[in-house]
Parts: sequence; structure tokens; C-alpha cells
Amino acid sequence: MKGKIIGISGPTVAVDLAGLRLYDRVSVGLARLMGEVVRLEKDRAIIQVYENTRGLAMGEPVESTGMPLTVRLGPGLVNRMFDGLQRDLSWLQNQSGPFIEPGREPPPLSAAEPLQFVALKGPGDELQLGEPLGYVQEGPFHHYIHPLDARGTIEKIAEGELDPDLPLATLSHGLEIFAWHDWPVRKPRPYKRKRPQSEPLVTGQRCIDFLFPLARGGTAIFPGGFGTGKTVLEQSIAKFADIDIVVYVGCGERGNEMAEMLEEFTTLNDPWSGEPLMARTIVVVNTSNMPVAAREASIYTAVTMAEYYRDMGYNVLMLADSLSRWAEALREISSALEEMPGEEGYPTYLASRMASFFSRAGVVETLGGKIGSLSMILSVSPPGGDFTEPVTQACMRTTGAFFMLDTSLAHRRHFPAINWFQSFSLYQEDVGDHFNKAISDQWGPLHQQCRELMQQEEGLREVAEIVGTEGLQDSDRLLMKVAEMIRQQFLAQNAYTDDAFSPPKQTFEQISKAPGSWLLAPGSWLLAPGSWLLAPGSWLLAPGS
Repeated sequence: MKGKIIGISGPTVAVDLAGLRLYDRVSVGLARLMGEVVRLEKDRAIIQVYENTRGLAMGEPVESTGMPLTVRLGPGLVNRMFDGLQRDLSWLQNQSGPFIEPGREPPPLSAAEPLQFVALKGPGDELQLGEPLGYVQEGPFHHYIHPLDARGTIEKIAEGELDPDLPLATLSHGLEIFAWHDWPVRKPRPYKRKRPQSEPLVTGQRCIDFLFPLARGGTAIFPGGFGTGKTVLEQSIAKFADIDIVVYVGCGERGNEMAEMLEEFTTLNDPWSGEPLMARTIVVVNTSNMPVAAREASIYTAVTMAEYYRDMGYNVLMLADSLSRWAEALREISSALEEMPGEEGYPTYLASRMASFFSRAGVVETLGGKIGSLSMILSVSPPGGDFTEPVTQACMRTTGAFFMLDTSLAHRRHFPAINWFQSFSLYQEDVGDHFNKAISDQWGPLHQQCRELMQQEEGLREVAEIVGTEGLQDSDRLLMKVAEMIRQQFLAQNAYTDDAFSPPKQTFEQISKAPGSWLLAPGSWLLAPGSWLLAPGSWLLAPGS
């Protein structure tokens, strides 16, 4: 189907092309810019263009591809860097230099080196839905070829070096199966059923793993103002999380931050396997100077690739920095479409759009019978650090963990600047038993005791600001001293030292030796009346101690 441009308004274009469907992908203009149908009217269609529309003219041709926005899934995704439309940025750089020219379309996804296919089935075998035909070795793991829409008797199957132009297998009814396939980004990939979230997602951050634990398949957000360490915390989790595959999305990030992240990831080794970190990482880059419409698509591109590896039975972690930039892209597109605005100009469907996106996380039993998980950790950048703004509030309704990054903690150089008084995790009961069994039965009691101590210290801090620490009782002064030691020696971690990663066993050993774990226990001799440590002139309570 072909038509022509009849109107241009920023990133949106009106065309007189009939027969289009909502979310169909089209090529726009002589430069063949990529676009997507976002509204259908009586005699025209409104197209959201994913590239800069500068230079487009009225009457230029528009052609429909007859399919929605899709991503190519198959071997060769890992250790690659894409833009929000899954275009290989390394290929674009080689073709046009550091500045991306409009209308460039890289060739279909292929591996950098020849891959060897190992068949798990043979001629005459029955293939069920989601069952793997075989695998190729991609980095440190097996990349399974598992068609989701094919079943039947295998007539013939290839083995050896992959050829992207030839089918891997042919079924008895004539269906050909290739190593690569396309999938619509806005359509969740199918599975048999969701399973409960009972295993922890170890991040290596003591404040998270001990105080506010995450579960595999769970979702978490950490909102924070400028300078609170969102990017550093997210990159630390990407480096050290106990996960098989990491999908990192720079959604509207500044170019210098993305460049720093890519430089680090290409030089670091994975602490779990010793392999290069990029060997298990996919990066989707959409910086703040890229077209806003592509920013909106980048989140869906990333989550579809993450679901693809989840379907192989792997544990996948998706990180986005930041979700606020994605919501701002929705706002700009909604404004260009002249839709009725909601609070602060965001579209009225912001909360439902976010809820449908969060629902793609979870632990699932795949069609092939394996167990895989997709976890999400997303940063939010509320303007002025205002956590009552619509994006943060919409996320809080659906997320399982909330890590508030406190500006005052960041100013005191306490990182990660997670406020232990305002943050929460709904996964504590789900994963607490795992730590009690795998690490120690004292994990739960120590967790509860530490939370109570920090809350008591927060209340005493307000009193101390009024009357001074000298006006507090001796026991309260001791409690504040112990809480300060826990904050500085346990909860604070320097992301640029060896202390950047703390496994659960090390975390438990460190907190079990902390002063607050036994010195403040009910009936402890340290707090007993007449204790020498609380006696007048005691060195522990002496000025400057």
C-alpha cells in the first residue's frame, strides 16, 4: 500500500493511505524514515516517525510494510549495542560515522562470528510448542532455538554452521523454521503460567539485599533527584547482580553517562563467571539528543529481547535509566496528537500503560517446560525531587519495591543514598525464608532488629537537633552511636572499591559482628543498669568518642 504525506507536525505525519491498521510500521518520505501508525481517522492516518522529520515535504511517498514494529530475535543479540529501534549502532558508525544519518537500515541481525548449531532433535522426532530444536554456543551460555508457533514431526534438520538464509528444520507439513524470527514489541511473549516469586535477586548492595530484598521476577524503582547516584547504583547492580542476562536501557540518558557506562562494561569482568561483562549484556542506547519517538519504543524493544532469553529458561534482569524520560516521550507524543492531557500534561493513560509494562516481569513456566524469570529495576527522575509527581506515583501503585534515594544522604556522601525510613519491599516475606535456610536462621531476627534500631535513631535525631546530644539519656546516645556505625560501616558502599560487591554470606558476617546486633539486644549486659560502659565518664560516651 502506498500513499503520500498530507500534513507534518513535528514527529507526527498525516498521510492519505487507506487500509492501514493501528501500530502498522511504515516508511515515510524519499529518505524512507521509519514510522508507526498511532491513530486512524476517516480519510487519513496519523504516523509517529521515529527519526528526525526535518527535510520532509508535502506529497512525499509513504509505504506500509503490512506488519507492526518488530525486533529480530535470534543468535547475535548479546554483546551488542542497539538504538531504540534495534539498529546496530556499531554498523551505523562504520557506515556514516559518529552521527546517525536518517533512513539508515542495518542488515538483519547476524552474529559477529560463525556459529555452530547443535541439534537436540532428529528427523522423525515430534516437536512441541516452545520445545528447543537445538542450540548454539553464544558467549558463556547456550542459546536455544525454540519456535513458539511450530509443532509437528521433523522431516529434516540441519547441523553445523548457521546460515541465515537457510532453514534449520522443516516439518512434515512443510513449515520451515529459521534461527531468527521477528516479534511485535508491544505484544508480550506467551508462556504456560506464572509462578510465585520465592528466590531472592542478589544485587551485592547490602542496603538492598539485607534491608529491602528483591525477588527474582520482581519489579523495583528507585526515584531520586539530581546527584543522588541513580546511574551509579543501576550500573553497579548491572555489574554484580546474580543474573544470567542483563538488558540495560539508556532511555533519554545524557551521552557522556552512556559513554562512561559502555567503556566500563567493555573492560570489566563478571564476578560470578570471570567472563567479560559484555558477554552477558545487551545495551539499548537512546540518549537525550535522539528522536523522542524512538525513546518511547526503546523500552518495548528491550523488554521483548529480555522475554526472549527468559523463554530459554534464563534469569534476566532489565534495567532502565530512566523511566521518567520514557514518560516524557509519551507526553510529547500525546501532545502532538492533541489528546486530552492529564495531570502535569501527561496522557491520561500513563498509569495503565506503565501497569501493562510492569506486568511483563515475573517468574514463568515457559511453553517448553523450563522456568525463567524477568526482573525489572527502573530508575525514576522526579523533577526537583518531588515524589508526588505522576510518574513516581504511577510506578508505586504497581512496583514491588521502592528505593527512595535521599538528597540529604547524597550530600553527606552516603552512597547508595537509599533512605531506610521511606523505602520498602513487598518481597521480604517471600524471600526471607530463603536467606534463613541458605545463610543463617539469624538473618530474619537481625533484619528486624536493624530496621527497628534505624527507626528509633531517626526519631532520636529530631530530638537531638532540638536539645543536643548532651541532653539525651545515656542509652539513647549509645543507640545513636551504634546506628551511626551501622550506617557508615555497613549500609554505605563505595562503588569504585572492592567493597562495591557484597555477597549474602559476607553481608551476614558483617552485620552479625556489628555493634547493634548483640550490644542492643533486650537484656544485654551493655545496657544493664550500672553497666560500666554507661557509667559517668565512660570512654564510650566521652565527648569526641
